[in-house]
Amino acid sequence: MPEYRYLVIGGGMTGDAACRGIRDHDRDGTIGLVGREEHPPYVRPPLTKGLWSGKDEGSIWRKTDEIGVQVHVGREIVSLDLDAKSATDDQNETYSYERVLLATGGTPRTLPSAPEGVLHYRTFDHYRLLRERVREGLRVAVVGGGFIGSEIAAALSQNGCKVTIVFPEAGIGARLFPSELSTYVNEYYREKGVEVLDGEKIAGVERSGDGFRLETENGREVEADEVVAGLGIVPNTDLAEAAGLKVDDGIIVDDRGRAGRRPEAFAAGDVARFPVQALGGLRRVEHEDHANTHGRHVGANMAGADEPYDHLPFFYSDLFDLGYEAVGDVDSRLDTIEEWAEPNRKGIVCYVEDGKPRGFLLWDVWDKVDAARALIVAGDDVDSESLRAVLAE
Repeated sequence: MPEYRYLVIGGGMTGDAACRGIRDHDRDGTIGLVGREEHPPYVRPPLTKGLWSGKDEGSIWRKTDEIGVQVHVGREIVSLDLDAKSATDDQNETYSYERVLLATGGTPRTLPSAPEGVLHYRTFDHYRLLRERVREGLRVAVVGGGFIGSEIAAALSQNGCKVTIVFPEAGIGARLFPSELSTYVNEYYREKGVEVLDGEKIAGVERSGDGFRLETENGREVEADEVVAGLGIVPNTDLAEAAGLKVDDGIIVDDRGRAGRRPEAFAAGDVARFPVQALGGLRRVEHEDHANTHGRHVGANMAGADEPYDHLPFFYSDLFDLGYEAVGDVDSRLDTIEEWAEPNRKGIVCYVEDGKPRGFLLWDVWDKVDAARALIVAGDDVDSESLRAVLAE
């Protein structure tokens, strides 16, 4: 039976970051990391960004083993006994620990009754499979107009594919962007050669010869050689729930990352629902900055740091030549104050509630995340002058 002072369940960015947080405070304690993918931890964003524009595949690996971590790949922890302080994987190997972190991430949402071959895009293996198939003129149907769908649609179009993007909302990024901006992005994608089918929900997907036929609830049909779905994830909470930890759209943790009343059990990253001091209440965040910062912070707390996590994570995206950074509650249902240097091309959108900033969308405005975060934390009323001041800094 492998025995560790620290057992990390999950082989993604959060798991790697947690190991580094542990090492910041405990140079010698034994660490075991168990991940269900056949690969050691890697950086996930390049799968829809840099790897499609020439970034070296070798640059994504986190090299977790080089900091004294025993990495077990291709194994999934299927049971966790908090009383015995042990975990068992799908190959019937049992691991004992003193402290355990659940960094189990999430599983892609799937298209109902999707036939074999539909790619619910999430992993490095998905990237490699799609990369091998990409050729000039390949017809690809991308289902989903959110974060993953919009990025992979742009990446494939830039690699010579004939892309159709299908989604039920009125515009690309509609859950994040104000309606006028979302509509602009639709037209921008069309100018780039992408067929945009907005307001269309997929009713079914079936094989058609060597490819696929998709039908929407409005009766539209799309023929494609490949289907790529980017529909978000469902947090992997089954293990935690079976072990008796509190779960509600994620594993509930405190500001140290502790799960429930178990001082030796922690959770971090995509799967954790954590308190956000600046905004109040609990949030679950699925982006790179949170995976890295929360993972490292909770790892440090496992090793005795005992510090609250008060970081307000940000995220970013690249959509052809458009790009943005965002921080806080970026939700198109909120009221907004907007300041544009160039309409829909360069500006700041502030999401407000009762006049106070809840989030910022920095559209082709760079290196302003800290300033935007400071305004959210301060909680003072904002207006157009406040946004112009951020632009001018």
